[in-house]
Amino acid sequence: SDVGSQKERVVTEEEWLQKWEMGNIGFHNEEEHPLFQKYLDVLLKGRSGLRIFFPLCGKAVEMKWLADMGNSVVGVEISEQAVREFFSDHSLPYCEEPVPEISGAKVFQSTSGNISLYCCSIYDLSSSIVGKFDGVWDRGALVAVNPCDRQRYASLMISLVEKNSSYLLVTVSYDPNKQKGPPFYVPESEVKSLFG
Repeated sequence: SDVGSQKERVVTEEEWLQKWEMGNIGFHNEEEHPLFQKYLDVLLKGRSGLRIFFPLCGKAVEMKWLADMGNSVVGVEISEQAVREFFSDHSLPYCEEPVPEISGAKVFQSTSGNISLYCCSIYDLSSSIVGKFDGVWDRGALVAVNPCDRQRYASLMISLVEKNSSYLLVTVSYDPNKQKGPPFYVPESEVKSLFG
């Protein structure tokens, strides 16, 4: 198969949490991603006041940037440390509350109200909890999801977007037989079969 030996690879939530605890976060960008800047017009379509979703958000700097432009940003991240660092890195005051529908989950919301970050497994979310979105910035989520969970992930993402939404997706291309991932190799053919 063109995904090589990665097909069976599983990275646990504990491993992701450990990456954050150890500061092993080479996947985090301090600057906006160049493809984000290049395709921002595709995401926003000249509009503001949109609801934008950041799956597996970490402490992505684009969240603050889009919120400052007048959009509402919702992210989900398993690492509470990452969520707290996002608010602290940007000197943003926030409050935290439990999410009644999800055992053990918390939502961290900026006091301005336009950034809400859910600390839980992405698979615990649904549109009944977070609503629907006008856009998605998937810079490192699909490539971080375990290959065996891709269909589940794509189905969830499709359920979270409005009909006229824009979905910006960044993948990486390399020989999957030479690297175990993450980031995992997701061929374009698989993106098409997952999202249509």
